[in-house]
Amino acid sequence: MKKIFVFFLFVAGFSSCKKVLQEIPQSFITSSNFYKNESDAESAITGVYSSLGDNYGITYWLLLVNQADYENGRGSQAPISDFSHILNPTNIERVAAVWSSFYRTVNRANTVINNVPKINMDPTIKNRILAEAHFLRAMAYFDLVRGWGAVPIKTKESNNISAVASPRAPVDSVYALIISDAKIAESGLPQSVGAATGTASERAAKMLLAEVYLTREDWSQAAKEADDVINSGQYSLVQVHTSSDFYKIFATDTNPEDIFSIHYSPTSQSQLPQYLSRPNTPPYNYSSSGVFAWLPNMNSFIGKSWNNQDLRKSFNLYTKYIGPNGDSVSLPSTVPVLFGKFITDPQGFSSYSAPIFRYTEAFLIYAEAACMANGGPTSLALERLNMIKRRAYGYDPSQPSPVDYSQGLSETQFRDSVLKERAYSFIVEGKRWWDLVRTHTAAHAMAAVGKTFNNARLLWPIPLEEIQSNPDITEKDQNPGY
Repeated sequence: MKKIFVFFLFVAGFSSCKKVLQEIPQSFITSSNFYKNESDAESAITGVYSSLGDNYGITYWLLLVNQADYENGRGSQAPISDFSHILNPTNIERVAAVWSSFYRTVNRANTVINNVPKINMDPTIKNRILAEAHFLRAMAYFDLVRGWGAVPIKTKESNNISAVASPRAPVDSVYALIISDAKIAESGLPQSVGAATGTASERAAKMLLAEVYLTREDWSQAAKEADDVINSGQYSLVQVHTSSDFYKIFATDTNPEDIFSIHYSPTSQSQLPQYLSRPNTPPYNYSSSGVFAWLPNMNSFIGKSWNNQDLRKSFNLYTKYIGPNGDSVSLPSTVPVLFGKFITDPQGFSSYSAPIFRYTEAFLIYAEAACMANGGPTSLALERLNMIKRRAYGYDPSQPSPVDYSQGLSETQFRDSVLKERAYSFIVEGKRWWDLVRTHTAAHAMAAVGKTFNNARLLWPIPLEEIQSNPDITEKDQNPGY
């Protein structure tokens, strides 16, 4: 937790040139002399958003993707996919880095929540900034509680060593804070935000609540929040006729399905394409440094059982690429299939946003939650599930199709169908692992692909640095198996 003290650097970094010239040394800039006006408040919330690039950077993604049943890590990431072993030192350090990153977001959000209310500024802007801070803190704690279980709750800014002490709070208490924060955000965020802003809207807060309620098995509330998003009129499903049409969702900074995402630019690039592809395999990656660290497990649901008519299959997986002479080149027999969802464009910069919440998920959350709340699929739940499947096969989502799921499915059959559509829809988006955990099906899924599962891996290890620096946490508080 020592890294939380980067707040001092954060504050200094957002101070204006005028303030640098004042007779207050930068090393002594604190919240008491920084939060003076509206500009300071805007700079502070920008600092919270800036931490998302680390939170949802490559380290967190590789942990989630490599623990899924449809993928195997390569090189230093291989132990993450091997559930018969505990994480090795390299990956334990990666886990610790993710923990530190999320608490950095928590601390930055706390500085906003604790200090912005006292600023004399436009109340509308103040309320929006506070709502954003609550939203971002809720997101951080949602990932923390899912990854580590009981975690310290911190709602005050940490700007001295005495603020580090905090025991692991019960999971229910963490979720209570998440829901409270998300509701504050829901009531204070704008209904819509400008194109490509990467900032939160009311619908983003609703999606967060929907996923939290789904995880907590509060089915009625999950269905309600997802239904609100679907009926908002703010989004629409992208029409798909060929597999490449899916790039209208993933290879553009603005699309009608983007509810909340991490936006990249030429100076702030995502590493996702690099980790998916081999070097020099256009059009999937134009970088010479592709490391193809995430390898498809073709013994899983993405193998022979996946219908070739599903356009998501040819979109997500590729076996050939266009060589330097314009000819078709097959991937080598050692790694004959790779993931192709995220790409880098010919100019060398990322032209997509890494999705956190997108419109497709609202339909699938509603379908699952409505079914579970009702004890079986409702007609609307079935229709919304079919809309996602129809689109995947190139049909009009709003019209019946030959690939529709039929009526008469039991609660279990229908939920399994939803989970299958989620699995196909969210490949390498970090959703599958959380689905396996919340549905208590991780062991079964790993057994189906021949992996020996270790229940200790359902939670990640509390970082050693936290145990050493936090007087309220000892080695006895470590998660089992570490």
